[in-house]
Amino acid sequence: MTRTPLTLSAPTRLWRWRRNPLRRRSDVVEAWIVLATWILVLLGGLLAGAAAAQATDASFAARRAQVHSVSAVLTDDAAQTPPAASGLENGRVWAAVRWTDRHGVSRTGQAKVFAGAPAGTRVTVWTDRTGRLVSAPVRGAEATLQTVLTGALVAPPAAAAVWAAGWAVRTRLMRRRLAEWDEEWKQVGPEWRNYSGGRG
Repeated sequence: MTRTPLTLSAPTRLWRWRRNPLRRRSDVVEAWIVLATWILVLLGGLLAGAAAAQATDASFAARRAQVHSVSAVLTDDAAQTPPAASGLENGRVWAAVRWTDRHGVSRTGQAKVFAGAPAGTRVTVWTDRTGRLVSAPVRGAEATLQTVLTGALVAPPAAAAVWAAGWAVRTRLMRRRLAEWDEEWKQVGPEWRNYSGGRG
């Protein structure tokens, strides 16, 4: 004989939302907790991700506002290959450059340039408000990608935290309901057993 797997129909799954004699107040509360938890999971994850992405974007914008690009000149030929310990980063190596700051003062420093670039090559470097060389700010597609990734990484943990809080509340409610059932059974059980024995 083939057994049909037991499946719950939609009305059965939603029994806490329907009026019936077996439904208790705690069942209604649990249904609302489950609904609120899932809504907050979705909203919390989205809002946390959006807030993180906005904060990242604002950080990039602030960084771009604090630095500016300057045209510099290589003072020596750039190395053909980088030292073994430093590693090659996007085909660039450290080299000495010279530039003139906004006050007309000539400055020198080290900047990343393409390997093998000859002396006299014009390169763009970035300086802060004090005139020091700094790394280029994150812009364009790279900034967008990092902003999106930050939001995507923050959203799941935030949603998980909300779900865990809702699960903890529901678990406590279930334990309380089981305790209530136990107390009621202590009162009803003896009478039911007497009734059953009497029928025999």
